Amino acid sequence: VKTPFLDDLAKEGVRFTHNCVTTSVCWVSRATLFTGQYLSRHKSKLLSTPKFCEKKNWQKTWPSLLKRKKGYHIGHIGKWQYHNNEFVHERYADYSYVRDGFHWIDADNGESVHAIDMMEKKAFSFLRERPKDKPFALTVAFYPPKAMDNGHDNEPLSMDSRQYFPKNEDMYKNETIPEPPQMAGWKKLPHFFDESNQGRIRFQQRFGTPDKYQASMKNYYALITEVDACMKKIVRKLSLQGILDETLIIFTTDNGYFHAEHGLAGKWYPYQESIRVPLIIRDPRMPINMKGTLNDDITLNIDLASTILGAANLASPSVMQGRDIADLYMQPKEERKPWREEFYYEHHLDQLAHTIPMSSALVRKNYKYVRFPDWNTDELFDLVSDPLEHDNIIDKNSSKLILEEMRLRYKELQESVK
Repeated sequence: VKTPFLDDLAKEGVRFTHNCVTTSVCWVSRATLFTGQYLSRHKSKLLSTPKFCEKKNWQKTWPSLLKRKKGYHIGHIGKWQYHNNEFVHERYADYSYVRDGFHWIDADNGESVHAIDMMEKKAFSFLRERPKDKPFALTVAFYPPKAMDNGHDNEPLSMDSRQYFPKNEDMYKNETIPEPPQMAGWKKLPHFFDESNQGRIRFQQRFGTPDKYQASMKNYYALITEVDACMKKIVRKLSLQGILDETLIIFTTDNGYFHAEHGLAGKWYPYQESIRVPLIIRDPRMPINMKGTLNDDITLNIDLASTILGAANLASPSVMQGRDIADLYMQPKEERKPWREEFYYEHHLDQLAHTIPMSSALVRKNYKYVRFPDWNTDELFDLVSDPLEHDNIIDKNSSKLILEEMRLRYKELQESVK
């Protein structure tokens, strides 16, 4: 997939190779990005009741703190997803445009406009109209390349519905996208992963035949390349306004994605494709020797709230559970506090459990312990020898000691995130 802007951004900043989410669900992860908290703490698991937006909770989010403590002009463009758009317009942002669920949308003049182009237009408006005597923080939350799960033009879902709609559907027409080697891994998943599993249903819709796989992935790649081009234009505006080197730029996503790995589509489960997400930070304060480097520490989406506040010289409230990632590039390793070497993952959305089994995990670089609580089923993977998570080694005699230790540590971390 071609991402020339992101390639350049990584050369000007740090790319974090082991960045993960603590819950791989888009709306839950967005609440985490604002609060710096696990789902177990912010408790915003229902789209209809975003508890993090309640006044006492919102006051401890990074947008609220920037606005109240430092006078920031706040903008939000694009995906929000919770069912309280009026909150965005009235309390969260000074400038807002909320739209998600579609790749092509109807503009005010009745014409069909691609969502990426609309994001570009609104971002330009924010940068043009912002008060020049105030600092600003802008979230540009692209809906593409997320699949349109209901098909084009909100058609009823069918096994033949296309779900990716770029502006240029011929961009990758001469390419052949390799199928993942673990596509057949479906047969190695726990026994309760059956054809009614939401991940399997979406696999059949998007990737169920070789032709579907090629069509879906080519359009998915095209959307990514088009988002990349849009981001380049937005950052170019910062340069034209003379503020590029005064602006912290963070690129990340709200969850990973299965593209037929394990015979699945979607996210949710604690496997690598679902929980690992990109993270690039371009920070004007960054020492020159750090630019263009890779960092393999375990960073999490709970860290970004503290990172943003730290850049504005604001302390994180005690309810936040992450750390300022700038410590990893602003402080010599020998001078900073030790960084995490493991984390707890949780997906406890019981309202979805009938087709998406609840799961949790203890994740390290070398081992991963996975638990499906409703089924009293555990897995253990050696990520060094088996990075694609083909082989569950939980029943091997050689795994007994590490399994016992990880089960105890899992319970400790499970309690600590509440």
